[in-house]
Amino acid sequence: MKNKFIYLAILAAGFASCEPEFENPVTTDDYSAGEADFSSYVAVGNSLTAGYMDGTVYKSGQANSFPNLLAQQFALVGGGAFTQPSYEDDVNNLGGISGIPGFGTRLVIDAAQGRPEPLVGTPTITLAPQATAYNNMGVPGAKSFHLVAPGYGNAAGLALGQANPYFVRHATSSTATVIGDAMMKNPTFFTNWIGNNDVLSYATSGGTRPDNPGTPEDESLLPATDQTGNPNAASYGSNDITDPTLFAGVYTQLIAALTSNGAKGVVATIPNVTSIPYFTTVPYAPLSPAALGGSANIDALNAQLYGPLNGIFTAYGEPNRVKLLSAASANPILIYDVDAIDRSAEITGALTPSLGAPTATAFGAVFGKARQATAEDLVVLPASSVIGTPNASSPSPLINLNGVSYPMPSKWVLTANEQAKVEAATTAYNNAIVSIAATNDLAVADMNVILNQLVSGLRADNGTLYTANYFSGGTTEFKVLFSLDGVHPNARGYSVIANEIIKVINEFYNAKLPLLNPNNYPGIHIVPTN
Repeated sequence: MKNKFIYLAILAAGFASCEPEFENPVTTDDYSAGEADFSSYVAVGNSLTAGYMDGTVYKSGQANSFPNLLAQQFALVGGGAFTQPSYEDDVNNLGGISGIPGFGTRLVIDAAQGRPEPLVGTPTITLAPQATAYNNMGVPGAKSFHLVAPGYGNAAGLALGQANPYFVRHATSSTATVIGDAMMKNPTFFTNWIGNNDVLSYATSGGTRPDNPGTPEDESLLPATDQTGNPNAASYGSNDITDPTLFAGVYTQLIAALTSNGAKGVVATIPNVTSIPYFTTVPYAPLSPAALGGSANIDALNAQLYGPLNGIFTAYGEPNRVKLLSAASANPILIYDVDAIDRSAEITGALTPSLGAPTATAFGAVFGKARQATAEDLVVLPASSVIGTPNASSPSPLINLNGVSYPMPSKWVLTANEQAKVEAATTAYNNAIVSIAATNDLAVADMNVILNQLVSGLRADNGTLYTANYFSGGTTEFKVLFSLDGVHPNARGYSVIANEIIKVINEFYNAKLPLLNPNNYPGIHIVPTN
């Protein structure tokens, strides 16, 4: 079946920004640092702090990191110089890291194809050591405990998964820690937004482990682990959920270091994954009758697959697990659910008389833990290019289309059970963040609340209503705050985040800092052809 799930129509070009008008404009004479001292501002965090967008860090994107935008406003009230890791070697503004698998170029919209694609070109960013402490100490991919781990910037640890190439580029030594390098800047003010990756990597992987032996579909059988109750980070897989007690202990350690010289600061809570387009763009039921090839194909699928599965599941008390496909409305995808009751034996037994033992056994293995997706399931953004394509692991070309006649591997879907684990961890982390901030008299920017507002629309201070409706044609693509990776903000989104932090600073520290105009910053990157 031809894959018809390209998720973006060709975008309309052109956008006229609107400058807000103020009846009583604020002048530079009105600006004030209040009780804060911005002479040495340091930002600690992960990719959200580093200025990561469109799937990578690239030179022009990094310039719009929210810490850099904040520093520009701080400069109006005595803020000092603000440095970020150098990306001067990104000569073509492509991002990625040369020679490191999985670190490709940034995503852009190819208007000729109507879809996001990696920008054509070869990364020129290298791991040449800069050995420099910077004011922006956001390290993409870092979890909370990585910030206190010696050797996280040691190139020798890359092959073992013990180091991070982004930190390798600028760690001051092979034994340096992220927080140790940050403290070299003697911060008088800081922001700390860490913890997203402690749960996000579990969510974005659909609760599976990466790089398992065999075909990618084997990941369906090897779930990642919720490590709640296990404070030993050394035993964690890369996509495991961090133990909340470990998180709270590390967070306390980070704040103790950052405030050791009397610095004030703002900490940010962790957004729930359901607020980001990575989990809200692809519908659970995208299989229109046309996409399925029309009534004849639907009748054949129902007769040969969906009908028999429905009968077997119904016979064992699960009548709604798989329903017949409709020729009148969109249908849900077929998925693998690691938490589903395994009906492999029942399927094999029921189909053996008609199909023979070998084929029936193969059907049992493929569909034993299958079900149709429901509205409670979140289909991850990359699945849009996989639905309806052949699955190389299928034992037969008759049952080989992902999500149609072959269950989508669990890495493509975050089920309700998996979401509950993510939500519980996120709540625990945020409770710790708020409590530790209160103990240390620090301001809190509740990004969990702010980003959740994007589901229904966030009206920014410039009057524009921004939404989480990621790709919906010519009416909203310039009002979206997320970059094309679906997880990280675009430059406009980072300006909104900077504004929310400025509001908190103004209120908590009695400062008077001006807000940014998000319309002055770029949104989605569109190229005519790629």
